[in-house]
Amino acid sequence: MSFDLQGFPADSEALASLAARGLDYRLVDTADAAATSAWVEADFRGFHHARPRQIDLDYDRGLLAERRVHGVYDRAILEPAIPVATVSSWPTGLSVPGGRSVDAWAVSSVTVSPTHRRRGIARALMLAELQNARAAGAALAMLTATEATIYGRYGYAPAARAATVFVDRRRVHWVGPDAPGRVQFVDGAAIREIAPGIARRAVARTPGEIDRWPALLDRVLGLFDPDSERSRARRVVRYDDERGQAQGFAVFHVTRPPNEPGVAEFDFLAAATDDAERALWRFLIEQDFVSGTRGLLRSIDEPLPWLLEDPRAVTFSEVVDHLWLRMIDPIAALAARRYSAPGRLVIEVDDPMGIAGGRFELVVDDSGRAEVTALDQSDAAASARGVRRIGLGVRELGAIYLGGVHPSVLARAGRITERSRGSIAAADAMFAAQRTPHLSIWF
Repeated sequence: MSFDLQGFPADSEALASLAARGLDYRLVDTADAAATSAWVEADFRGFHHARPRQIDLDYDRGLLAERRVHGVYDRAILEPAIPVATVSSWPTGLSVPGGRSVDAWAVSSVTVSPTHRRRGIARALMLAELQNARAAGAALAMLTATEATIYGRYGYAPAARAATVFVDRRRVHWVGPDAPGRVQFVDGAAIREIAPGIARRAVARTPGEIDRWPALLDRVLGLFDPDSERSRARRVVRYDDERGQAQGFAVFHVTRPPNEPGVAEFDFLAAATDDAERALWRFLIEQDFVSGTRGLLRSIDEPLPWLLEDPRAVTFSEVVDHLWLRMIDPIAALAARRYSAPGRLVIEVDDPMGIAGGRFELVVDDSGRAEVTALDQSDAAASARGVRRIGLGVRELGAIYLGGVHPSVLARAGRITERSRGSIAAADAMFAAQRTPHLSIWF
């Protein structure tokens, strides 16, 4: 999605509502080093990070140059140049079932200073981001949430979960197939040129993953602040297939007390093929002088237990509702993905905010391709007889969109209504995803 991030003004409703409270809502000029650095100070404070060093400020200014950045300012405080609330956003691709991508609007860095709670700031920011998403032509808005009770009121719903996976080294005995290629250590700088291509192919394999940005790869590969303890502890391994072509890489580190076995931990694994995924997992769990291996933000449906003689060597914990979606343009979103069964389904969507509500006819052919049409009142009445129909809210549509939540589960919870017999079963079959949705990063 090509889009001028500075090409439209700050949301007028946010400007007015916050001005009525004596606050200024501003679009930050990311070319202004002082203003951007002050914004980063507020962002770090909001997430309880240590004060940023100069290297942190330089890194974040480069990152924010490719995003739309807003701050809320209070002229009456002692440091009026530092915003009391922050948000950043940008257009990016979201992987959907069928190996395709949909245009989405990523929302990040949402903070409100504890000195300015209960003034309607968060609401103004979040409603403005929905308008930004519409202006950008995005089909969906999305975010990763540190708290689960905030974003539902704006139409977001959890659509992909993640978990921490721990593997007990003492019980590891690999019974899966041997990969035909090999895993080898590489320097982070040496793989930087090809890392984006591998990451793009890996992202396309899994619904729920989003495009990786250059600064993220610099950080995970240890190229940002390379002399820091964190960067120097990182090790990078690459999987090459039998033809010598790089198909995946992982970044890990080992933490341990003196003279004691440690724990190998990783938070980044990009595999463009199944062979690469298996080979990298095997390398990571067969480390010597460790008690186990811990993978962060992994899929709740990892194949790993099926690759070991003892599947109980693998435990899943800290299962979280990681990726949240908010439907903006149901026609574009529903038409972008592929479906697992043919059928015809009328979806009646209620959106209290008036953004994505309406009646939509979803027609899927035998190949899984969809045509989506908005229905007016007369169309809806004409199609009511003999057509499978479901009724749901905009949150529920976001939840089932990637296939991570079955419509029948939400029907049992009273969140989806079956308007005609067999429609829930049809929706289950159509929206099912061959691969469980998963997002393996924070943004």
